[in-house]
Amino acid sequence: QVQLVESGGGLVQPGGSLRLSCAASGFTFSGYRMSWYRQAPGKERELVAEISRLGGITNYAESVKGRFTISRDNAKNTVYLQMFSLKPEDTAVYYCNAKSPSPRVDPYWGQGTQVTVSS
Repeated sequence: QVQLVESGGGLVQPGGSLRLSCAASGFTFSGYRMSWYRQAPGKERELVAEISRLGGITNYAESVKGRFTISRDNAKNTVYLQMFSLKPEDTAVYYCNAKSPSPRVDPYWGQGTQVTVSS
């Protein structure tokens, strides 16, 4: 049974930091590209950051470049999103996503974790 379980969300003041974690199970984690998406109220879900299977390649949305860092630990089947200098516009539900190298396999999603940036 595939599971992606996010944790680490919460309420933080502007300028603060949070570290999200996504623990994966039920599939070969190291074989999947991992991503973080987010969805704010009334907005579409957007890609925040992604990381290649071995962690050597990362990509970020322009809005988070220089503030967020995605990383993974294939030994722990976990992907992380370190967020610094948080802004109110970063408020959203953050979702973990796993993409198979096979286009015939649908991506896996976690249940999401709420991040609220507010004073």
